Amino acid sequence: MHSKQYDQLTASQKKAVFHIEGPLLVLAGPGSGKTRVITYRIAALIDSGVKPYNICAITFTNKAAEEMRQRAITLGSSGGAHISTFHSLCVRILRRYAAIAGINSNFSIYDASDQTHCIKQAVKDCDLDTTNFSPARMLEAISTLKNNLTDVDSFKAQADDFFSKKLVNVYAHYQKLLTERNALDFDDLLMKTALLLQNSHDVCKELGNRFKFLLIDEYQDTNHAQYKIAKLLASNHNNICVTGDPDQSIYRWRGADIRNILAFEEDWPDATIVKLEENFRSTANILEIADNLIAVNQKRKQKRLIPTRPRGKDVVVEVYEDELQEAHGIAAEIRKLAEQGVSLRDIAVFYRVNSMSRTIEEAFIRSKLPYQIVRGVEFYGRKEIRDVLAYLKILANPNDQLALLRIINTPARGIGKTTIDKLRDYADSHHISLYESLKRAGAMVSVSKAAKANIATFVNMTEQLKKNLTGPVASLTRLVFDQSGLAAFYKPDQGALENIEELISAAAIYDQQTEQPSLLDYLQQISLFSDADSYNTTVDRVALMTLHAAKGLEFENVFIIGLEDGLLPHERSIEDRDQLEEERRLFFVGITRAKTNLHISCAQYRTIRGQLLRAIPSQFLYELGINFAPSAKENHYDSDDEEDDDADITDDTDDTFQEVQKFTSGQLVWHKLFGLGRVHEFMNMGANSVVVVRFNTGQTKTLMVKYANLSKQ
Repeated sequence: MHSKQYDQLTASQKKAVFHIEGPLLVLAGPGSGKTRVITYRIAALIDSGVKPYNICAITFTNKAAEEMRQRAITLGSSGGAHISTFHSLCVRILRRYAAIAGINSNFSIYDASDQTHCIKQAVKDCDLDTTNFSPARMLEAISTLKNNLTDVDSFKAQADDFFSKKLVNVYAHYQKLLTERNALDFDDLLMKTALLLQNSHDVCKELGNRFKFLLIDEYQDTNHAQYKIAKLLASNHNNICVTGDPDQSIYRWRGADIRNILAFEEDWPDATIVKLEENFRSTANILEIADNLIAVNQKRKQKRLIPTRPRGKDVVVEVYEDELQEAHGIAAEIRKLAEQGVSLRDIAVFYRVNSMSRTIEEAFIRSKLPYQIVRGVEFYGRKEIRDVLAYLKILANPNDQLALLRIINTPARGIGKTTIDKLRDYADSHHISLYESLKRAGAMVSVSKAAKANIATFVNMTEQLKKNLTGPVASLTRLVFDQSGLAAFYKPDQGALENIEELISAAAIYDQQTEQPSLLDYLQQISLFSDADSYNTTVDRVALMTLHAAKGLEFENVFIIGLEDGLLPHERSIEDRDQLEEERRLFFVGITRAKTNLHISCAQYRTIRGQLLRAIPSQFLYELGINFAPSAKENHYDSDDEEDDDADITDDTDDTFQEVQKFTSGQLVWHKLFGLGRVHEFMNMGANSVVVVRFNTGQTKTLMVKYANLSKQ
């Protein structure tokens, strides 16, 4: 690459780009050109004589990996370098070293729906009550164990209480089901790779020699298994470069451990530290409130957000009467922007939970504002799509029993439940797969002649389709759709047909972009598809998404809704300071997606679980360092609510306007709606003081003292 192309880099960016040997930590604030640094660093390594084949760059979403690839191509430096997500790298390693890892190379990757099906079966097999041992709770516990590299045998040795002993059995049954079906879940991909590298010195050394330079993006979001994989891959050469920002660590619920980035210098004592503090994205006043907010957190590395853009329009904090007024107000603001010539693709609305999109969508529909919801995994959850993919999964992995049970009689072909039960019993008693029992059905006395003929037709069709496994995936998908009978089955349903055509089109794009397309690789890409990967930047529509999905994106105009206690911060975080800090980081991420205009809002009343409840402004609003007056923009709410006497909200923000009560931890208090409770925490913020109370009903509420009307007992 011509040296002049490096001239556009800042001094700190150049320091990171031209660092060659040894560990490197790049602390990259939002909008600081992190992706540019990674791609230019790949180019600089190649310019210094490193072979592309020896470079491995890892990030967290397929979209981010593709963007990195495209940028590297522009710099003329990507050929041969491995650029992918963590999970994709693990799939590649496990397929290559399957025998050593103790698995079959054509394994299926089970998505969330498949995992739920398996865990329900495992809980049932263990004769456990799903009320006390809910499948969701069991799956979450197993996921945590896998992220910590704890397999069934290791956990069994340490399980010493009632719940743990029951969990051991569920874990064992769950893994048995996965093994029988030649399947791995998302956590298996990481755990089995980490254990492979840990237990096989030869594999670890071979991969270390292959990937002599390791670059890991979003390091603050790594869990223990990913941390272990990175450390082992770099153990022979120490050439590890990680980029990230502790202030943007927002995936604790997925196992991410912020300590990995905070303790990087302890793991690599000779590490070079580079801070990217200049922000090229947001106006100075947006960065100012982001800095004020995040400074409240304790678990972080000190850094500044240095604006390169001047001050812009003031950040707007709006209080609406209720969620309907909030939705209508935002729709009206966006309509104004559109009339001023702003492209809708430059506008986004963020919220804490998916359910909050409903009122926004309704307001947009009434206002005739085009929008897209960035929640793409739902496309792959549609029945017609799962049917087509189930056929493809069986071709790639005949042992995938879940996929086989889905399509063995879809569309109906005379293989009913009674016959399927006989086939499953035969498979279990002969220790073979369900598909193998189909192939032997002709010799089974218990199966009727008609059913045998239908089974033979199904098996013959499947075996014929298997002959097309090599080559383009789109043509194979089309062939499956036609020959399976699904084309005729879905003919009356135009919407389903259009979705399947979209699936085939996506497969065609995959074929065009891949040198050697394969069904296994294609199914792998789909199984690792995330919400962020679905965001379409080419359509002129407002983007609606959760704050988590917004990570890595940027927009000229951002609206963040629902800044209320219990929503942001989420109600689950109230009693846990670490979780509260993560909620603050999540808000920080949302704020720093905005380039020019930022509109933050809350409501005085919001419908929660079917009930219209009084809402309390989020404590985060008071941490922004801007004038925030908690008075509704439009006050025409008419209610017979028994709390009317405290519904009169003043717009006076002076701390001296009212002497608020002070509370101490452990103090008994009474609230007319929630009853008797005990103070958990009191945050003295003058007129805006907040008290956290655990009520005898089991609820924990964060209340603004001046509105709560608490009486001391």
